[in-house]
Amino acid sequence: MGLTFLAVHAHPDDEASSTGGLYRVLADQGVRTVLVTCTNGEFGDAPGGAKPGDDGHDADAVAKLREVELDRAVEILGIARLVRLGHRDSGMMGWPQNDDPRAFWSTPVEAAAAELAVVLAEERPEVIVTYNEVGFYGHPDHIQAHRITLAAIRALDYEPTLYFNAIPASVMKLYEARWAEEEARRREADAAKGVVRDPDPADDAEGIEMATPDEMIDVTVDVSSGAGAKYDALAAHASQIADSFWIRQGRDAFIASSSYEWFVRASNPRGLTGPASDIFAGYR
Repeated sequence: MGLTFLAVHAHPDDEASSTGGLYRVLADQGVRTVLVTCTNGEFGDAPGGAKPGDDGHDADAVAKLREVELDRAVEILGIARLVRLGHRDSGMMGWPQNDDPRAFWSTPVEAAAAELAVVLAEERPEVIVTYNEVGFYGHPDHIQAHRITLAAIRALDYEPTLYFNAIPASVMKLYEARWAEEEARRREADAAKGVVRDPDPADDAEGIEMATPDEMIDVTVDVSSGAGAKYDALAAHASQIADSFWIRQGRDAFIASSSYEWFVRASNPRGLTGPASDIFAGYR
Protein backbone atom coordinates (compact mmCIF):
# COMPACT_ATOMS: atom_id res chain seq x y z
CA MET A 1 0.00 0.00 0.00
CA GLY A 2 1.11 3.56 -0.67
CA LEU A 3 1.45 6.47 1.71
CA THR A 4 -1.36 8.89 2.57
CA PHE A 5 -1.06 12.50 3.71
CA LEU A 6 -3.96 14.47 5.19
CA ALA A 7 -4.17 18.09 6.33
CA VAL A 8 -6.97 19.65 8.37
CA HIS A 9 -7.43 23.30 7.45
CA ALA A 10 -9.91 25.90 8.65
CA HIS A 11 -10.85 27.84 5.50
CA PRO A 12 -10.56 27.74 1.74
CA ASP A 13 -7.07 29.15 0.88
CA ASP A 14 -5.38 27.85 4.07
CA GLU A 15 -4.38 24.70 2.21
CA ALA A 16 -2.41 26.77 -0.29
CA SER A 17 -0.74 29.23 2.06
CA SER A 18 0.86 26.79 4.50
CA THR A 19 0.92 23.42 2.71
CA GLY A 20 0.51 24.24 -0.98
CA GLY A 21 4.04 23.34 -1.94
CA LEU A 22 3.98 20.16 0.13
CA TYR A 23 0.71 19.02 -1.42
CA ARG A 24 2.07 19.40 -4.95
CA VAL A 25 5.41 17.74 -4.14
CA LEU A 26 3.75 14.76 -2.44
CA ALA A 27 1.25 14.32 -5.26
CA ASP A 28 4.12 14.28 -7.75
CA GLN A 29 5.79 11.59 -5.64
CA GLY A 30 2.70 9.39 -5.88
CA VAL A 31 1.55 9.96 -2.28
CA ARG A 32 -2.22 10.03 -1.81
CA THR A 33 -3.16 13.51 -0.61
CA VAL A 34 -6.34 14.42 1.26
CA LEU A 35 -7.63 17.83 2.36
CA VAL A 36 -10.25 18.45 5.04
CA THR A 37 -11.58 22.02 5.01
CA CYS A 38 -13.62 22.76 8.14
CA THR A 39 -15.54 25.91 7.17
CA ASN A 40 -17.01 27.49 4.07
CA GLY A 41 -15.25 30.82 4.61
CA GLU A 42 -18.39 32.96 4.73
CA PHE A 43 -16.65 35.86 6.47
CA GLY A 44 -13.81 36.38 4.08
CA ASP A 45 -13.83 39.34 1.72
CA ALA A 46 -16.63 39.77 -0.79
CA PRO A 47 -15.86 40.83 -4.37
CA GLY A 48 -14.51 44.36 -4.35
CA GLY A 49 -13.00 43.87 -0.90
CA ALA A 50 -16.19 44.34 1.12
CA LYS A 51 -15.73 43.14 4.69
CA PRO A 52 -18.32 41.44 6.91
CA GLY A 53 -20.80 44.09 7.97
CA ASP A 54 -20.11 46.30 4.95
CA ASP A 55 -22.71 46.99 2.32
CA GLY A 56 -22.32 44.43 -0.43
CA HIS A 57 -21.07 41.63 1.81
CA ASP A 58 -23.32 38.58 1.40
CA ALA A 59 -21.86 35.78 3.53
CA ASP A 60 -23.55 32.96 1.63
CA ALA A 61 -22.49 34.40 -1.73
CA VAL A 62 -18.92 34.63 -0.46
CA ALA A 63 -19.05 30.97 0.54
CA LYS A 64 -20.24 29.96 -2.93
CA LEU A 65 -17.46 31.93 -4.57
CA ARG A 66 -14.85 30.41 -2.29
CA GLU A 67 -16.19 26.93 -3.05
CA VAL A 68 -15.32 27.43 -6.71
CA GLU A 69 -11.91 28.87 -5.84
CA LEU A 70 -11.10 25.94 -3.56
CA ASP A 71 -12.04 23.43 -6.23
CA ARG A 72 -9.60 25.11 -8.61
CA ALA A 73 -6.79 25.19 -6.02
CA VAL A 74 -7.33 21.52 -5.22
CA GLU A 75 -6.97 20.69 -8.91
CA ILE A 76 -3.76 22.72 -9.20
CA LEU A 77 -2.21 21.05 -6.16
CA GLY A 78 -3.13 17.54 -7.28
CA ILE A 79 -5.11 16.81 -4.12
CA ALA A 80 -6.78 13.44 -4.52
CA ARG A 81 -9.70 13.99 -2.15
CA LEU A 82 -11.33 17.11 -0.74
CA VAL A 83 -13.68 16.81 2.23
CA ARG A 84 -15.72 19.84 3.23
CA LEU A 85 -17.04 19.56 6.78
CA GLY A 86 -19.31 22.50 5.91
CA HIS A 87 -19.28 24.46 9.16
CA ARG A 88 -19.97 28.17 9.10
CA ASP A 89 -17.02 30.54 9.34
CA SER A 90 -16.68 31.98 12.86
CA GLY A 91 -15.06 35.28 11.92
CA MET A 92 -12.11 36.68 13.85
CA MET A 93 -11.82 36.19 17.60
CA GLY A 94 -14.31 38.39 19.42
CA TRP A 95 -16.60 38.94 16.44
CA PRO A 96 -20.34 38.38 17.02
CA GLN A 97 -20.21 35.58 14.44
CA ASN A 98 -18.34 33.50 17.04
CA ASP A 99 -21.64 33.01 18.87
CA ASP A 100 -23.68 31.82 15.91
CA PRO A 101 -24.74 28.23 16.75
CA ARG A 102 -23.85 27.29 13.18
CA ALA A 103 -20.29 28.60 13.58
CA PHE A 104 -17.42 26.16 13.75
CA TRP A 105 -16.25 27.83 16.97
CA SER A 106 -19.64 27.12 18.56
CA THR A 107 -19.75 23.49 17.44
CA PRO A 108 -18.98 21.02 20.23
CA VAL A 109 -15.49 19.62 19.71
CA GLU A 110 -16.78 16.08 20.11
CA ALA A 111 -19.32 16.51 17.34
CA ALA A 112 -16.90 17.98 14.80
CA ALA A 113 -14.20 15.50 15.80
CA ALA A 114 -16.59 12.63 15.10
CA GLU A 115 -17.06 13.97 11.56
CA LEU A 116 -13.31 14.15 11.05
CA ALA A 117 -12.73 10.73 12.63
CA VAL A 118 -14.84 9.14 9.89
CA VAL A 119 -12.51 10.58 7.25
CA LEU A 120 -9.40 9.54 9.15
CA ALA A 121 -10.70 6.01 9.55
CA GLU A 122 -11.42 5.82 5.82
CA GLU A 123 -8.08 7.20 4.72
CA ARG A 124 -5.77 6.00 7.53
CA PRO A 125 -3.11 8.63 6.81
CA GLU A 126 0.35 8.02 8.17
CA VAL A 127 0.94 11.77 8.43
CA ILE A 128 -1.50 14.52 9.43
CA VAL A 129 -0.89 18.27 9.48
CA THR A 130 -2.91 20.98 11.23
CA TYR A 131 -2.31 24.08 13.38
CA ASN A 132 -0.86 24.36 16.87
CA GLU A 133 -2.94 25.08 19.98
CA VAL A 134 -3.16 28.82 19.23
CA GLY A 135 -4.19 28.20 15.64
CA PHE A 136 -0.89 29.75 14.48
CA TYR A 137 -2.23 33.30 14.89
CA GLY A 138 -5.26 33.03 17.16
CA HIS A 139 -8.11 32.61 14.69
CA PRO A 140 -10.95 30.69 16.40
CA ASP A 141 -11.49 28.38 13.43
CA HIS A 142 -7.81 27.46 13.38
CA ILE A 143 -7.88 26.75 17.10
CA GLN A 144 -10.99 24.61 16.64
CA ALA A 145 -9.32 22.71 13.79
CA HIS A 146 -6.47 21.91 16.17
CA ARG A 147 -8.85 20.71 18.85
CA ILE A 148 -10.95 18.47 16.64
CA THR A 149 -7.88 16.97 15.00
CA LEU A 150 -6.41 15.89 18.33
CA ALA A 151 -9.78 14.51 19.44
CA ALA A 152 -10.31 12.61 16.18
CA ILE A 153 -6.84 11.06 16.35
CA ARG A 154 -7.60 9.75 19.85
CA ALA A 155 -10.51 7.81 18.37
CA LEU A 156 -8.29 5.91 15.91
CA ASP A 157 -7.02 2.38 16.38
CA TYR A 158 -3.50 3.44 15.34
CA GLU A 159 -1.26 6.47 15.91
CA PRO A 160 -0.34 8.63 12.92
CA THR A 161 2.43 11.21 13.05
CA LEU A 162 0.95 14.65 13.64
CA TYR A 163 2.70 17.86 12.59
CA PHE A 164 1.85 21.50 13.10
CA ASN A 165 2.67 23.99 10.35
CA ALA A 166 5.28 26.54 11.42
CA ILE A 167 7.46 29.43 10.28
CA PRO A 168 11.01 29.70 11.67
CA ALA A 169 11.78 32.90 13.53
CA SER A 170 14.52 33.82 11.06
CA VAL A 171 12.04 33.59 8.18
CA MET A 172 9.28 35.37 10.08
CA LYS A 173 11.48 38.46 10.35
CA LEU A 174 11.57 38.64 6.56
CA TYR A 175 7.80 38.14 6.31
CA GLU A 176 7.11 40.82 8.89
CA ALA A 177 9.18 43.31 6.92
CA ARG A 178 7.20 42.48 3.78
CA TRP A 179 3.90 42.74 5.65
CA ALA A 180 4.89 46.17 7.00
CA GLU A 181 5.71 47.37 3.49
CA GLU A 182 2.39 46.03 2.20
CA GLU A 183 0.44 47.66 5.04
CA ALA A 184 2.13 50.99 4.37
CA ARG A 185 1.26 50.70 0.68
CA ARG A 186 -2.39 49.98 1.44
CA ARG A 187 -2.71 52.84 3.89
CA GLU A 188 -1.13 55.24 1.41
CA ALA A 189 -3.52 54.10 -1.31
CA ASP A 190 -6.48 54.42 1.07
CA ALA A 191 -5.40 57.89 2.19
CA ALA A 192 -5.30 59.01 -1.42
CA LYS A 193 -8.96 57.99 -1.67
CA GLY A 194 -9.88 59.59 1.66
CA VAL A 195 -10.46 56.18 3.23
CA VAL A 196 -9.49 55.39 6.81
CA ARG A 197 -9.41 51.67 7.55
CA ASP A 198 -9.96 50.16 10.97
CA PRO A 199 -7.04 48.01 12.11
CA ASP A 200 -7.19 44.43 10.88
CA PRO A 201 -7.85 42.14 13.87
CA ALA A 202 -5.30 39.72 12.42
CA ASP A 203 -2.62 42.37 12.93
CA ASP A 204 -3.06 42.28 16.71
CA ALA A 205 -3.27 38.69 17.84
CA GLU A 206 -3.17 39.44 21.58
CA GLY A 207 0.57 38.93 21.85
CA ILE A 208 0.53 35.54 20.12
CA GLU A 209 3.96 34.55 18.89
CA MET A 210 3.57 33.20 15.38
CA ALA A 211 7.24 32.39 14.85
CA THR A 212 8.86 29.16 15.97
CA PRO A 213 12.48 29.24 17.15
CA ASP A 214 14.61 27.85 14.34
CA GLU A 215 16.00 25.08 16.51
CA MET A 216 12.49 23.77 17.24
CA ILE A 217 11.65 23.12 13.58
CA ASP A 218 11.54 19.35 13.08
CA VAL A 219 10.97 19.10 9.34
CA THR A 220 12.08 21.48 6.60
CA VAL A 221 10.67 20.33 3.27
CA ASP A 222 12.16 21.51 -0.01
CA VAL A 223 9.07 22.40 -2.02
CA SER A 224 10.84 24.33 -4.75
CA SER A 225 9.47 21.97 -7.41
CA GLY A 226 5.95 22.79 -6.21
CA ALA A 227 6.39 26.53 -5.64
CA GLY A 228 4.88 27.46 -8.99
CA ALA A 229 1.79 25.38 -8.27
CA LYS A 230 1.60 26.94 -4.81
CA TYR A 231 1.54 30.41 -6.35
CA ASP A 232 -1.13 29.33 -8.84
CA ALA A 233 -3.23 27.81 -6.05
CA LEU A 234 -2.98 31.01 -4.02
CA ALA A 235 -3.93 33.00 -7.11
CA ALA A 236 -6.97 30.74 -7.56
CA HIS A 237 -8.27 32.20 -4.27
CA ALA A 238 -8.47 35.59 -5.95
CA SER A 239 -11.31 36.93 -3.80
CA GLN A 240 -9.10 36.72 -0.71
CA ILE A 241 -5.51 36.91 -1.92
CA ALA A 242 -5.37 38.81 -5.22
CA ASP A 243 -4.13 41.97 -3.50
CA SER A 244 -1.77 40.25 -1.07
CA PHE A 245 1.98 40.73 -1.15
CA TRP A 246 2.28 37.05 -2.09
CA ILE A 247 0.57 37.66 -5.42
CA ARG A 248 1.69 41.24 -6.03
CA GLN A 249 5.36 40.24 -6.07
CA GLY A 250 4.73 38.14 -9.20
CA ARG A 251 5.07 34.45 -9.90
CA ASP A 252 8.82 34.39 -10.55
CA ALA A 253 9.69 36.29 -7.38
CA PHE A 254 7.32 34.12 -5.36
CA ILE A 255 8.92 30.93 -6.67
CA ALA A 256 12.38 32.26 -5.89
CA SER A 257 11.42 33.01 -2.27
CA SER A 258 9.16 30.04 -1.50
CA SER A 259 11.39 26.99 -1.62
CA TYR A 260 10.56 25.59 1.81
CA GLU A 261 7.72 24.74 4.19
CA TRP A 262 8.28 23.96 7.84
CA PHE A 263 6.66 21.74 10.44
CA VAL A 264 6.88 20.88 14.12
CA ARG A 265 6.34 17.29 15.20
CA ALA A 266 3.43 16.97 17.65
CA SER A 267 3.49 13.18 17.95
CA ASN A 268 6.29 10.75 17.33
CA PRO A 269 5.17 7.13 16.98
CA ARG A 270 8.25 6.33 14.86
CA GLY A 271 10.66 7.56 17.53
CA LEU A 272 12.38 10.04 15.24
CA THR A 273 15.26 12.18 16.46
CA GLY A 274 16.84 15.27 14.99
CA PRO A 275 15.71 17.43 12.09
CA ALA A 276 14.37 15.87 8.91
CA SER A 277 13.74 16.94 5.33
CA ASP A 278 10.90 14.52 4.60
CA ILE A 279 7.42 14.80 6.14
CA PHE A 280 7.28 11.01 5.80
CA ALA A 281 10.53 10.43 7.70
CA GLY A 282 10.23 7.06 9.40
CA TYR A 283 7.79 5.75 6.78
CA ARG A 284 10.07 5.42 3.76
